[in-house]
Amino acid sequence: MTLQTLRPGDAVPDSLLLARLSGSARRTTTPCGAGAMVWHIWGEGPPLVLLHGGAGSWRHWARNITALARYRTVLAPDLPGLGESDMPPEPYGPESVGAIVAAGMREMLPPGGTCDLIGFSFGALIAGHAAAAAPELVRSLTLLGAGALGTPRGSIRLERVRDKTGAAREAANRTNLERLMIADPARVDALALEIQDWNSRHARLASVPFATTALLSTALQRVPAPVTAIWGEYDAPAMPDLAGRVAALRRARPDAAVHVIPGAGHWVAYEAPEAVLAVLTDVLTGGDAA
Repeated sequence: MTLQTLRPGDAVPDSLLLARLSGSARRTTTPCGAGAMVWHIWGEGPPLVLLHGGAGSWRHWARNITALARYRTVLAPDLPGLGESDMPPEPYGPESVGAIVAAGMREMLPPGGTCDLIGFSFGALIAGHAAAAAPELVRSLTLLGAGALGTPRGSIRLERVRDKTGAAREAANRTNLERLMIADPARVDALALEIQDWNSRHARLASVPFATTALLSTALQRVPAPVTAIWGEYDAPAMPDLAGRVAALRRARPDAAVHVIPGAGHWVAYEAPEAVLAVLTDVLTGGDAA
């Protein structure tokens, strides 16, 4: 079996993609403190859990969901304090947020079942903690654009967005995508701008303070599942020393499989979905996860 990516002949236009994904998702909730964490579900098959990045939502996976849902039950929550989900209890951190996600996974998965767990950026940090909190639920762990490995974070100056409207807001969103998320400015398209703007309007939980910690490294040492890591070649938070970040991961998990996607930036699953899906094909069908 090969996981297929979207092709021009079978993909809906970008202008309709989010509406189609939102409309076709099965929506449910699990507890998040005094509130709820919202889950969006597509497809049928073995469970696959996708955790988005900081200041994000399930929309970070917009270019990947359709292809994955052809063979998998794709479960993509909005992490606590982001998207449609409520804030976690104070004081919060990766361990407590990871525990909320792990408890949600216990409710979402069939009794005795496992999932393949994939996290992007802040979602990679939370995935590591969720896998450490509930190792019996996780068949494989895949990390995209992971930080919190005890290495420096690249110097990235972002533009203020929330005080802007109209063309000025769109320009600020574009600048932030180019500086942080996407290496090739030509790939900052209307869909990326729509996702970025929606995400920024709904983000409440601050994740950046955790990015320069070593909290993912410590969590990974408690995860028995096989680990795969994917970075874009020009991942801005990892610059100028992506090799140092890979070395830090290998110190925590010498067995980890590492893939660097040429030409791509931090939001590698959006900028290079075909290359990411090629790696996930191996993981999800037993290659790197075997």
